[in-house]
Amino acid sequence: MFTRRLAAAIGLLFALVGMQGPEFTQQYRQRLGGALDELKRVVSAFDADAARQSITPVEAIARLEGNPDPLAQARGAAIENDIARRDKLQNALDAMQGAGPVQRIAAMAFDFDPAIANDTLQNFEPAAPLTSESLLVGALALVIGWGGTHICAWPIRRRWREWAERRRATASSHWT
Repeated sequence: MFTRRLAAAIGLLFALVGMQGPEFTQQYRQRLGGALDELKRVVSAFDADAARQSITPVEAIARLEGNPDPLAQARGAAIENDIARRDKLQNALDAMQGAGPVQRIAAMAFDFDPAIANDTLQNFEPAAPLTSESLLVGALALVIGWGGTHICAWPIRRRWREWAERRRATASSHWT
């Protein structure tokens, strides 16, 4: 009886924790979109500066990196990194938006950005969303928690029964 209640409680705890996966993914996706918007703004401003000089962005980067001034060289390398990061984040966001409900978690894992994930984790607000994705993950976590508790408790229950049987046998032998 105690094991069943314990398994149910642990299963529910697992379900609540499991439901945080889709919620974390949703908050991660929002931060990913915000970071991408900011990078797009920076890169488009650079592209506009290059266009005003009648050169392509690639030529502008080459000009900056070829400049003897260390500040200009650093700026060239920084914008090159910004462009690469913008493309990487755009691909990650496209993958997440094109994925199905549970596949979004896998898409996040494949195109994981540690900086965005860390920022998301620092500001993460747990929630119990009622999406099909979170309910499915929550139900799976409940089954894992419930089943895991029963599996872990099985040797203890078996020994407890053996001890109880020996105790009953000993008690009944004293009365006969």
